[in-house]
Amino acid sequence: LETAGVPVIGYDTDELPAFYTRQSGLPVDVRVESAQQAASIIRAGREMGLPGGTLVVVPVPAGDELAPQRLQKAIDSALSEASARGIEGSASTPFLLRWIARETGGASLQANVSLLENNAGVAAQIAVALKDTTSVGFATPA
Repeated sequence: LETAGVPVIGYDTDELPAFYTRQSGLPVDVRVESAQQAASIIRAGREMGLPGGTLVVVPVPAGDELAPQRLQKAIDSALSEASARGIEGSASTPFLLRWIARETGGASLQANVSLLENNAGVAAQIAVALKDTTSVGFATPA
């Protein structure tokens, strides 16, 4: 994304969230604490005529996050089973998601739904804030 000029904004996070967990170890370009701050950055990019878009990453809510060790065990099991069954290509993703959901007792599905709802809510807040953005400060990650 960096080489394409797409800034990565972390919404209430210093790291790029992983799918089912809040942390990946990969830093974001800038952290914001509100939709207004994200909108301010997006608007500034537009006003400067910068090409490309902006990626706002939102972590799964803390209460729905999977423990990294539990998740990794489920992923490893799913990948091993997919390989043993010869599952490849477009059949891989549905198989892996079903297997991981089974291995986590449905917790991965709950995390996915929670993440989607959270993303939609934050996106809506940013859209509203873009209508009336004022200059708001933001902090770069430590």
